[in-house]
Amino acid sequence: MTIDELEYNTEREHLIIPEYGRHMQKMINHAKTLETKEERNKVARGIIAVMGNMQPHLRDVPDFQHKLWDQLFIMSNFELDVDSDYPKPTKELLEERPEPLKYPQNFPKYRFYGNNIKTMIDVANTWEEGDLKEALTYTIANHMKKCFLNWNKDTVEDDVIYQHLYELSGGKINLKNSEEDLTDATSLMRTKTKFSNSNSNKKGGHHKKSSSSHKRKRF
Repeated sequence: MTIDELEYNTEREHLIIPEYGRHMQKMINHAKTLETKEERNKVARGIIAVMGNMQPHLRDVPDFQHKLWDQLFIMSNFELDVDSDYPKPTKELLEERPEPLKYPQNFPKYRFYGNNIKTMIDVANTWEEGDLKEALTYTIANHMKKCFLNWNKDTVEDDVIYQHLYELSGGKINLKNSEEDLTDATSLMRTKTKFSNSNSNKKGGHHKKSSSSHKRKRF
């Protein structure tokens, strides 16, 4: 073989899914040239079996066979006419761009409350009026107050929390005229301080003995 007869990868056909190699791509290209559908079906199922043997670690994955058939059609450039056990994918569906992800926080100016607070408020909006909803509402308000104090160490008035809760609930939860006070800021901060101190004591609970106790008597 002369140098002129050598075949370089840059001159070969582009591999759609390189993980399966060039021989697999050639087998699929050959299957497309078969005249009868019966022959194509037989060869296609043989190709699927070989593809499955190349990835034995995925045999227990749900819909593994479905994935192999999809990859077969993709590598054939959707030109292989065979009978599949699963719906045949389309090129348009493969090339379709996904929708942009929505920003998880609808109120970024109050992001110090966290996304879980907004989820809790949305759940509270679905509850019927009653003692349970009232208890949940004040629990949310107290947690909002604690989150606010974690962000801003200064004290915060309950009216501020009520206003933020009103905005985050879309005006459905209104505690502005409530006669019940939230937990005072000192108690909320004291709970956090006790927890911090207990952790620090655990970490530094073991003290070294005085070096004098290890000194030997000299005579």
